[in-house]
Amino acid sequence: MRIIIAGCGKVGELLTSYISREGHDVIVIDTDPQIIEDIVNEYDVMGIVGNCGSNSVLLEAGADGADLIIAVTASDELNIFCCMVAGKLGVKHSIARVRNPEYTEQMVFMRGEFGLSMAVNPEYDAAEEILRIIQFPAAIKIDTFAKGRVDLAEVRIDDGHPLCGRRLAELGGFYGVNILVCAVRRGDEVAIPSGDFTLEPGDVIHITASHSELVNFFKKLGIVTKRIRSVMIIGGGKIAFFLSRMLCEVGIKVKIVESDPERAAQLADLLPSAMVINGDGTDGDILIEEGIDDVDASVSLTGIDEENIIISMFAGTRRVDKVITKINHLNVMKMLSSIGLECIVSPKNISANNILRYLRGLGNTDGSSVQTLYKIVDGSAEALEFIASENFEALGVPIKDMKLKKNLLLACIIRQDKIIYPHGGDTIEAGDSVIVVTKSSGEALRDLGEILE
Repeated sequence: MRIIIAGCGKVGELLTSYISREGHDVIVIDTDPQIIEDIVNEYDVMGIVGNCGSNSVLLEAGADGADLIIAVTASDELNIFCCMVAGKLGVKHSIARVRNPEYTEQMVFMRGEFGLSMAVNPEYDAAEEILRIIQFPAAIKIDTFAKGRVDLAEVRIDDGHPLCGRRLAELGGFYGVNILVCAVRRGDEVAIPSGDFTLEPGDVIHITASHSELVNFFKKLGIVTKRIRSVMIIGGGKIAFFLSRMLCEVGIKVKIVESDPERAAQLADLLPSAMVINGDGTDGDILIEEGIDDVDASVSLTGIDEENIIISMFAGTRRVDKVITKINHLNVMKMLSSIGLECIVSPKNISANNILRYLRGLGNTDGSSVQTLYKIVDGSAEALEFIASENFEALGVPIKDMKLKKNLLLACIIRQDKIIYPHGGDTIEAGDSVIVVTKSSGEALRDLGEILE
């Protein structure tokens, strides 16, 4: 497909790297000549310097024959306008990044009136991910499939962990739960494991299960942490606003530390249920004075990665139960577990996942398109959800008789309200939600039929 990416900031460059690797014809647009030169040299793409809202620039990028435009500049208004102009020129589908909280309430109206195929809000999506982590503190990260019926939890196996030395095949029977370990990171290696795989200290595992089974599993392991009832948020940007509103709605006490007095006053007006403090969140004395020792979780949300890392490390020394860190630069994320920071949230990565899911859906061949997509294990693997259509060629075929591609695992089948962990005699039927885990180094999956050799 021919895809135009307008805006080559953090999200734009990440999308360029993902989409170009999947074999699409990518054209990038930005007003900065140096940025365009760097991206063209780094990736197999074309670059155009100019204003993406300009009719002539979009035509130069081939908008009259493009399949999709993704507008992710720093301006919401320019993103929307760019998509509208591109649509008039003939682009079939359009995605705009829209971050302003005032626009969030009217997303449905905007998609309908402006012809947007999709709108993404990285800050809102990041707030939702942080909320899931706070509501399930035993996991490093928690994602959901099938409209919340199945969870995908990331868990580290440390020395002395109850799972050390256990074979995966014996977990369900030993603990009496229905779970599946679908991916394991061991050092720099990633495995889509079989039942003979034995867990070792330092492994990071990804578990699929219903929420109730996951809770039951952690209870039986004896590692359930206490419920989080109070949160300190350092940094008062858009994520902090969305997250605070979500936390207050579920009855969690919120305290926000924001250095800018004007922004602090604005948040105090917008969030009457939260406590807002005007202070420097990088000052440990201020955090102690404001009660960091008494909260159950801290969330570092300043605009600077280094500040967030230092604040989170300080929170760890104060023995805060759950420490969550926002990071923008993905190359930093892989180093953080070595210094004890594991709950990392990247807004641009979340948005890229959502956009990739939509893109994969456009490219499906049999109608069993991607419903949900998560990059997991530091982007080395993917977890995808498909809805099996009547055109899927292996309907009703026992899984033991299917010729599945290598480095791929059928993690779960959801049939109405029943969750099935597939065995050899199980089948896929029309209408099933099917969760697949595969290494990202393989061919990008666009529909369910591509799991077959």
